[in-house]
Parts: sequence; C-alpha cells; structure tokens
Amino acid sequence: MNYLSVCSGIEAATCAWHELGWTPEAFSEIEKFPSEVLAHHYPNVPNLGDMTNFKEWNLEPIDLLVGGTPCQSFSVAGLRKGLDDPRGNLALVYLAIADRFKPKWLVWENVPGVLSSNGGRDFGSFLGALAQLGYGFSYRVLDAQYFGVAQRRRRVFVVGYLGDWRPAAAVLFESESLRGDSPPSREKGEVTPTLTKECTGVSRTGHNEDGWYIPEIAQCLETTCNDYSRADGFCMMTEPMAFHASQDPDVSGSITAPLGAQSNGMSNGILQQATTVAPTLTASNDPSRSPQSSEVTKQVEAVYASSMAVRRLTPTECERLQGFPDGYTDIRTTTPDGPRYKALGNSMAVPVMKWIGERIDRITLATEGTEP
Repeated sequence: MNYLSVCSGIEAATCAWHELGWTPEAFSEIEKFPSEVLAHHYPNVPNLGDMTNFKEWNLEPIDLLVGGTPCQSFSVAGLRKGLDDPRGNLALVYLAIADRFKPKWLVWENVPGVLSSNGGRDFGSFLGALAQLGYGFSYRVLDAQYFGVAQRRRRVFVVGYLGDWRPAAAVLFESESLRGDSPPSREKGEVTPTLTKECTGVSRTGHNEDGWYIPEIAQCLETTCNDYSRADGFCMMTEPMAFHASQDPDVSGSITAPLGAQSNGMSNGILQQATTVAPTLTASNDPSRSPQSSEVTKQVEAVYASSMAVRRLTPTECERLQGFPDGYTDIRTTTPDGPRYKALGNSMAVPVMKWIGERIDRITLATEGTEP
C-alpha cells in the first residue's frame, strides 16, 4: 500500500508502518527541523512542502491519505464556501486533497477538543464533508497509554473508507462492539470490587484491599497543558513519587523512578531507581506495627520530602514516550534540544499509528478480490 502524508511532522506514520511494507509516496511538511528529520531518515521520499499547493502535485495514485491538521483550522463558514477555496483552513485542504486523489483509505488525527469546537458543529461539518466526498467513516478517541508508552495522550482518530462505512468501523472497533449484544450488567447486590479508590494522576491496579498506587512516568507531551505547562511545551511531573504500601510484613515494597534512572538513593533531589529490594514501606506510623516498620515509615517520609524536585525529561525520554527509536531526532553532531522537544510534542504516538495500520492492512487483505 502506498500513501501520502500531510502535516507530516517527523513521520510517526512512516515509523509505524515501515514493517508493514507500506511505501510513502510523498510527505508534506513546511517546518524546518521536522523537514530535516525527514530528509535524514527518508532521503528518497520527496517533501512537497506547503499542502495548500496540492493542485500542483503530480503524484501516482495513492491508496491512503494520512495527516493531522491543526484544530484551529476548523471553520463552518469555510465549509459553506465549498472545497474550491480552502485557503487558510488546513482541514479543508485535507478534504480537498482527498477529493483530488481519491484514496481508498483516510486516516485523520486531532485533539479531543475538536469534538466540542463550536458546540460540535465544526467536527460534524468535517464528517459531513467526508460523506459528501463518498467516504464512509468512523471515529474514536484513543489514548497512547494503552498502547505501551508511559504517557496519557488522548487523540481523536477518524478512519474513512471510500464507498462503505463498515471497513472503517472495523479498523477502530472490535466486531463484538458493533453487534449490539453486549453482556448484561452485574446483578443487583453483587459485591463491588474493593479497588475503588480514586487517585488523580496515577494508575491503579491491585493485589490487596488497600490497592497498589503506581505512578505514571510522565503526564503527557503537549504544546499546552493547564497543570504542567512549561515554556518549551513539555509537561513535567511536579508531584512526589508514589509508593506501594503493603500491609503484609513479608512483602517488600519497591521504589519507582523516572525513565533513565540508573543509581540508588538520591541525586540532586531526584529519586533514583532502586537496584536492590527495598524494605517494606508502610502507609502510616501505626503504633501497632513493629518498631522496624515505624522506622521505615520515617525513611519513606524523608524520601517524599526530598523527591519534590523536578527535572526536565531528556529528548531521548521524550522519543520513548512517543514510541520512536532512541536518537530518532538526533540528526546532527550536536542537535539542539529545543527543536527536538517541539517536534516530538507535535507528533503522533507511533504505537497508536502502528495499531491502526495493522488493522487497515488486515482488513485490506481480507477483502482483496472480494469487492465488486
């Protein structure tokens, strides 16, 4: 399958789909540093530059169009003008490119805020335009934390298929969820699971009635973030590390540290990863507990007090949070960190794109030769 990528950035799509044997026909990216990354990794793939010049593109037929246009580009008024004049509105440009090249598949990504933009009318207009172009579609919010990376990153994905909505729906949803025969809810009076504690900012799983609180390594990679914003656009942890507190004196707790930590103890106020089993950590200084447990509690409180320091994530850690190989954006002898942070923060998450690509590939193979 060959595809055209617009608003390409540093090409999470190509990084994800390379193993599928898919071929990028061309990229479209105007930012300087992402364009250098593309030229470094994919020197044989042309970068067509400004996507608003799509009428000048002379391309071979493409099977798929992928891109994530800026959410600011939504405009109901622009849609009323039709697709003949999409200047200044990259969502309309994306639709116009689809109309010109008629790929069988579309993949479009955006922030969740697009669902509520202008009361939902903007997104509804975008989907309505897809339907007018002959595409059946489905959309779903996918969170990168469920695809193997250590960050929460919710994004809206729209998948379109020319002429039929069912292949598009089969990409984003399991077949069981489309049959309308979901299992009944639990019977009245059934015991509620014990792990119902809320803990904002951390994940939870459990092995006992107190639960195990597990810290997330990073909140997200965003260009804007209300709670953890930085000048460089990256969110950082500003809360102390969370620890498991076991009530079983025979079970040892463990200390969790940021990615990349190598040594024991504290370093510049930053908790480092323990390479040996830590003693049992207790939740409170309970007089009923043994003197040894009380002593450990004091140690834990001291660690909490010291772990309030915050350090910047390294570019390599940010590459891992997005699912890129280490050093993917380190393309020069001395590559500045700033452009790497920005490019990674604006990128899609590679594992999510890989999941979507694998499902499109499977559905394409299953239907090949069976379509009229």
